Amino acid sequence: MTKPGMLVFAYHDVGYECLKFLIDNDEFIIAVITHKDTPGEEIWFRSVAKLAKKYDIPLFTPESVNNPSWVAQVRDWNPDLIFSFYYRNMINEEILQVPRLGAFNMHGSLLPKYRGRAPINWAVLNGEKETGVTLHHMIKKADAGDIVDQEKVSIGPEDTSRDVFGKCVSAAKLVLERQIEAISNGSAPRRAQDESQATYFHGRKPEDGRIDWTASAESIYNLIRAVTQPYPGAFTTDATGARFFIWWARPLPDSKGSPGQIVSLDPLIVGTGKGSLEIVNMEWEDEDDAPDTHHLEADQVLGK
Repeated sequence: MTKPGMLVFAYHDVGYECLKFLIDNDEFIIAVITHKDTPGEEIWFRSVAKLAKKYDIPLFTPESVNNPSWVAQVRDWNPDLIFSFYYRNMINEEILQVPRLGAFNMHGSLLPKYRGRAPINWAVLNGEKETGVTLHHMIKKADAGDIVDQEKVSIGPEDTSRDVFGKCVSAAKLVLERQIEAISNGSAPRRAQDESQATYFHGRKPEDGRIDWTASAESIYNLIRAVTQPYPGAFTTDATGARFFIWWARPLPDSKGSPGQIVSLDPLIVGTGKGSLEIVNMEWEDEDDAPDTHHLEADQVLGK
């Protein structure tokens, strides 16, 4: 039996792992569409482009797949299936209607919760205890199509976004393994999403890492582990306006000092809106060799 032709949109580790599974499963991959790496972004994940080239799969990196020439190209390929594995751009309805067996997206949350951008980072930031991945039918509205399958993953109290992302990569491959036969023969499950339970989150920018010291120590700690390396990081400023990044910290239940007040230099402890925060790992911007307490003084108030 001839296997269906697949057009794969993929990026990042989820894209890499799911594409590798399709290759190992001897699927017929017509082409791979991915992104050029963004200048200035820390590329800590594996390359979909290198994987496709290794197996001589036709590879393309269009700025927009939705312009008329690319819509025509997809129609010319006439894929039976489209997969989107952590591809960052929207794919328009004209393209989604081409494959006879449908178009499917792997999203990094338990839909309908955390639709939109950076779902794993948002889940960690919000103190969730679990998240997961969802394979769903693609429709015009982002992340809103019927669910094919889901896999939960736990979020431990010290897990960073990268830790959780690693769990989600494994979960994504597991879901694809479970459903590839049904998808390929046109019998993929469908379970409508409950719109009343839907939540949507926007993409995050480096400036969103600025710490609000009036928040609780627990909330600030969640922000830190949500955006710590390899992400841009949580940061604050001292009295001179110098910015420093806090890469790791520990929330303390007892309240010491007012929000942003440095109550101890060794260990470095800062007051918050509820509880206090011990700073474990910090770094001054553009001053890699500065000591941890450079510019800081006891009783100083941060973030003003």
